[in-house]
Amino acid sequence: MALKLFNTVSGKKERFEPLEEGKIKMYVCGMTVYDYCHIGHARVMVGFDVITRFLRHIGYDVTYIRNITDVDDKIFNRANENGESFTDLTNRFIIAMHEDEGALGVLSPDQEPRATAHMGDIIAMTGTLIEKGYAYAAVNGDVYYRVKKFDGYGKLSKKNVDDLQSGARIGIEAHKEDPLDFALWKAAKEGEAYWDSPWGRGRPGWHIECSAMSTCCLGPTFDIHGGGPDLKFPHHENEIAQSEAATGEKYVNYWMHAGAIRVGKDKMSKSLGNFKTIREELKTYSGETIRYFLISSHYRSQVEYSPVSLNEVQSALDRFYQALRGIAITDLHTIDDNYQMRFDSAMCDDFNTPEALAVMFDLVKALNSSQIDVEKSVLAATLVRLGGILGILQQDPEVYFKSTQNNVDGAVSEEEIEAMITERASARAKKDWAESDRIRDKLMAQGVVLDDAKGVTSWRRL
Repeated sequence: MALKLFNTVSGKKERFEPLEEGKIKMYVCGMTVYDYCHIGHARVMVGFDVITRFLRHIGYDVTYIRNITDVDDKIFNRANENGESFTDLTNRFIIAMHEDEGALGVLSPDQEPRATAHMGDIIAMTGTLIEKGYAYAAVNGDVYYRVKKFDGYGKLSKKNVDDLQSGARIGIEAHKEDPLDFALWKAAKEGEAYWDSPWGRGRPGWHIECSAMSTCCLGPTFDIHGGGPDLKFPHHENEIAQSEAATGEKYVNYWMHAGAIRVGKDKMSKSLGNFKTIREELKTYSGETIRYFLISSHYRSQVEYSPVSLNEVQSALDRFYQALRGIAITDLHTIDDNYQMRFDSAMCDDFNTPEALAVMFDLVKALNSSQIDVEKSVLAATLVRLGGILGILQQDPEVYFKSTQNNVDGAVSEEEIEAMITERASARAKKDWAESDRIRDKLMAQGVVLDDAKGVTSWRRL
């Protein structure tokens, strides 16, 4: 079946045609590592993780690159505030980022280039742009890109150069030829880290970092470039201008952007102070619950993050694991092709995870109603296989239900639960129903649900 994806440049879904048969080269803008990652970052992490998993599932050899920005004003400012080196700061937050990704079930990219490791490539591309007349060295030691020299500037963001007004992200300095011009290289400030260049000591601008790293890792033209919703302008627009001017070739065939996470009416962001870090939320919700929340809506849609939403998806995740509970899967490779085909069809339509999950819920209904052990095993194997493509349902159901999903301090332990179940069984044997109910209610008050079936009592946490 044909794969279609929404291309931000054209503003519509397009049939995907790779540059090389059977292979996909994809670059996604990663984190600027000066603080802990928040749920908005998780949207991009998980979204492109699912996209990569599915592309590999349908047979593509995917080279997935996600960069790390470890040179930036915010990094230097934070390091100075903390009284530490910028490398100590970035290394600490890179470790934290990887821990957060692991909790969310995000697979590592094939390469994770850092700006500091590609300084030679950045300087070389900047020099090429100067040689071609697309950039100039200013008297203050900065190097700027001539925006109006590049035909087609604004084709991604749909902005008209003539209509652009100088604002918060467009500096007005006397040493610029035009207010729209942006920095490729910045002269070093007092006490700031620097690298030697033909234009003096300094460091790169943010936009040139990704142009240099992506072309170095994937070549001058590659299949897919992705990122968060706030990167279309100016970051990705500037990447196109820099890269195509430097190489003379088309930069990217398909541009993909995740939707924003919102808190009320506002986008979640550090600048607004309304963000929730991933590790902060992991104290309340499991990584799988947060991941399920992020894939329960289409990757391009805007989603409101709230406790109500998290509790709703927790219940949905419980339904999946409950359906798998107690079923012996004899062969994970023997699955129901009909559900697989419906799932793949949904995902081939611009990675429509809500529709894919709907297929999985239909599968749960069939699984719950089946009375044939062999059929139940095949359906359960299918559910686990499809869940794996989305990065969910890979735990043993008993482990899932007996884990402390909300990680509440002081939660009743597994040993205490088992002891109370034993006490309750003794009370039931004596037909002391009042004591049996008291124990059940006590466990319920502590977030533990008992399920009596066929003379066996199992339990799960809410």
